Amino acid sequence: MSQSSSNPPDLRPDLARASLAGDSRTSTRPGQPTIGMVSLGCPKALVDSERILTRLRAEGYGISPDYAGADAVIVNTCGFLDSAKAESLEAIGEAIQANGKVIVTGCLGAEPEYITGTHPKVLAVTGPHQYEQVLDAVHGAVPPAPDPFVDLLPASGVRLTPRHFSYLKISEGCNHKCKFCVIPDMRGKLASRPVHAILREAEKLVESGVKELLVISQDTSAYGLDRKYSTHPWKDRDVRSHITDLARELGQFDAWVRLHYVYPYPHVRDLIPLMADGLILPYLDIPFQHSHPDTLKRMARPAHTSKTLTEIAAWRNACPDITLRSTFIVGYPGETEAEFQHLLDWMDEAQLDRVGCFQYENVAGARSNALPDHVPAEVKQDRWNRFMEKAQAISEAKLAQKVGQIMDVIIDDIDEDGIATCRTKADAPEIDGNLFIDEDTAGLNVGDIVAVEVDEAGEYDLWGRHLRKS
Repeated sequence: MSQSSSNPPDLRPDLARASLAGDSRTSTRPGQPTIGMVSLGCPKALVDSERILTRLRAEGYGISPDYAGADAVIVNTCGFLDSAKAESLEAIGEAIQANGKVIVTGCLGAEPEYITGTHPKVLAVTGPHQYEQVLDAVHGAVPPAPDPFVDLLPASGVRLTPRHFSYLKISEGCNHKCKFCVIPDMRGKLASRPVHAILREAEKLVESGVKELLVISQDTSAYGLDRKYSTHPWKDRDVRSHITDLARELGQFDAWVRLHYVYPYPHVRDLIPLMADGLILPYLDIPFQHSHPDTLKRMARPAHTSKTLTEIAAWRNACPDITLRSTFIVGYPGETEAEFQHLLDWMDEAQLDRVGCFQYENVAGARSNALPDHVPAEVKQDRWNRFMEKAQAISEAKLAQKVGQIMDVIIDDIDEDGIATCRTKADAPEIDGNLFIDEDTAGLNVGDIVAVEVDEAGEYDLWGRHLRKS
């Protein structure tokens, strides 16, 4: 489920303000060109935005938190679903109206005619992770004017997330050929980063104050496959470009390490002991998408759901505290009532902790568009309602079991009334629930990791009492 509506607005990636880690200055020097950024879509796109802004900052550009103060605006778009495309077009139009000079990049940039057909006034359109082309477009619109004595860039670069957590992208692209997805067409095949480069970035982030590293990619468990799991020197040892080795090394840093987008390959079981030993968080974000073998076959995804349930049981046996989150699609073309009921029954057995659900949408270029027997909109809505009712009941029951437990939480926000919005190890930012401390928060700060005793549970959120050190 998505909890974005209950999270502090300044933690939403598309509303976040660029921050210079380790640098509290917000004003620009006289004559400094400034660029604004609107970042839409997934955390992978957010990392792209951070890289672009870091490069621009290194060239002497200032970063404007609003349209009016910017000499140009970059809109990093999402193009995965039609609804996301519409949101991207709306954001582009808003930026054009408010500023006039707009450069478009990101996944929707893979369809430049789609953008220019609606907004012919955009200055340039580039595709995903085409950093050089974005910089060229910015140079053409707003020439750089660096001052080497003033424009100092912190080692950790520009971040669009709060200072205490950061996304760590380990690869681009995907080798899967799911019929409903066009990500491989937009971002290409799997391209893993060298393991020592990832570890160096993680080390710098932790040194700059990051308390939580959120590992992301399109297929995290496939990391290093394209590199044939090559080894690289790191510190005093050689490390394989493999998700197990990478996770073990990340666990050496003084930070929470959370894994996202992990396909349930057999070698994922090797990660569970690292969770049980406390090296990485006991949390797996696995995109199951459905449970019925016939539906999964039409999706062109692995269809061994019985093995999946066996794996889940083995994970929980090895690490009882593990939190499992996933996303599902209802109303996929050809989905029968029996197939959907199979999904509900599977949910009863799997008892996943955190669940999100989407109604199927056609996506331009996706092979699923041509499948027969598309499900009517009213049926999709009904199935979504029934699925979420099931997921909510499971979540509510699981959270009720946590009342009375003592656990560590990380503080994301403290509002003017002193209410602290926190997350447990079972909660990723923006997609999971929160734990709230509504009294005795004096002296606490955003980014602190503190112990709480849970005293109340809801459908998705918890409330707790801060346990101060004696």
